[in-house]
Amino acid sequence: MDVNLIKEKIEKHGVKVIRLWFTDILGRLKGFNLGIDELDRALTEGIGFDGSSVEGFVRIEESDLVAKPDPNTFLVFPWEIGGAVSAILICDILYPDGSPVKSDPRYVLKKTLDKAKKMGFDHFYTGPELEYFYFPDEEHPQCIDKGGYFDVLPLDNASKARKETFLTLSQFGVHVEASHHEVATSQHEIDFRYQDALKMADTLVLAKVVVKEVARRNNMYATFMPKPIFGINGSGLHIHQSLFKGDNNAFYSEDDEYNLSDIGKKYIAGLLKHAKEITAISNQWVNSYKRLVVGYEAPVYISWGRRNRSALVRVPAFKEGKSQSCRAEFRSPDPGANPYLCFSANLGIGLKGITDNYELTNPVEEDIYTLPEEGKKKYGIDSLPGNLYAAVQEMEKSEVVKEILGEELFEKYIINKKTEWEAYRIQVTDFEIKNYLPNL
Repeated sequence: MDVNLIKEKIEKHGVKVIRLWFTDILGRLKGFNLGIDELDRALTEGIGFDGSSVEGFVRIEESDLVAKPDPNTFLVFPWEIGGAVSAILICDILYPDGSPVKSDPRYVLKKTLDKAKKMGFDHFYTGPELEYFYFPDEEHPQCIDKGGYFDVLPLDNASKARKETFLTLSQFGVHVEASHHEVATSQHEIDFRYQDALKMADTLVLAKVVVKEVARRNNMYATFMPKPIFGINGSGLHIHQSLFKGDNNAFYSEDDEYNLSDIGKKYIAGLLKHAKEITAISNQWVNSYKRLVVGYEAPVYISWGRRNRSALVRVPAFKEGKSQSCRAEFRSPDPGANPYLCFSANLGIGLKGITDNYELTNPVEEDIYTLPEEGKKKYGIDSLPGNLYAAVQEMEKSEVVKEILGEELFEKYIINKKTEWEAYRIQVTDFEIKNYLPNL
């Protein structure tokens, strides 16, 4: 989108405020507002800010950074806020000399996409399934409906909010394939039509804002916390993904019994081989591991299959003649992940499988949750890390993840996650009070 078209849209919609957005290394949305008269300067020079206050960017002695808007991300916000129409632009983060900040998550994804292009892949398409909960407010994680998977009735406030979210995202030009009630009570899902990974990561940043704002306008609170309630399913972010060369799906083969090309098989083998090493990225919070347990439809075991929803990677079936639909579904990530880093990690380890000619194991179509230990050993099935600390240990010794993230972001991320684990580890929980105080 060029500057003139942006200005036309601003005039047409009466935009008064420009919102510049970016994320810290954990995916938390940051930003600031500008008046319309600052738009030209923002697009040509960028806007300076103090980067030392943003998690994972720079140290205090090198705090001057620049937020440079990507004109292709321009969107007019559908609501007036404070009586003014606003528009958003998502930014790349630069040093004052114009060089990229290497710990900017958007830069990391762009760098990984460039690597894929140098290998001959024009597109890395992703199509995530975004799950979340509606609660009465942010202090009371209480279910507000009795619905289940694909339930239509009752037509309550949550259903109304999900429909409004669908329509609002459509106003933004976001292609939502479907939205529906999920398995757990008060849990909902939005499925996005696949598109290039950078644009999809930007879309997820936007979608989370829309989900939360629509919930607020309907007197509810929406959360992307992976496991807010004990005893019911947590929320996932299943990522459907594929590589294309031009218009041709590089994952597809007509001759293979699974319709997977050698490239597709090697890519999936990369996902499986390095899954443990990227789990601290795809499941980055202490709470993430309350979801990754047996019995709640979350993948725990490192395997792949076609119909098997207990496997970590699934290759969904598709209709004959629909070769573009051939894809891998990576099922462990949760919606608390940073989409830029999560997509980077998936693509990076998939490309590693291709470059190093990894061999894909046979698919497992049995229910792995109920498979005895002998069966797991027979298939060579390993497990994902059981907590954040174990995941960080796997990541810390991974050369491939260090290469994907870059040494600077890699080290900052490890430090952040170790700090979180230590803060959690020393807590005295309700479980301990209930079980130990009366008996010890």
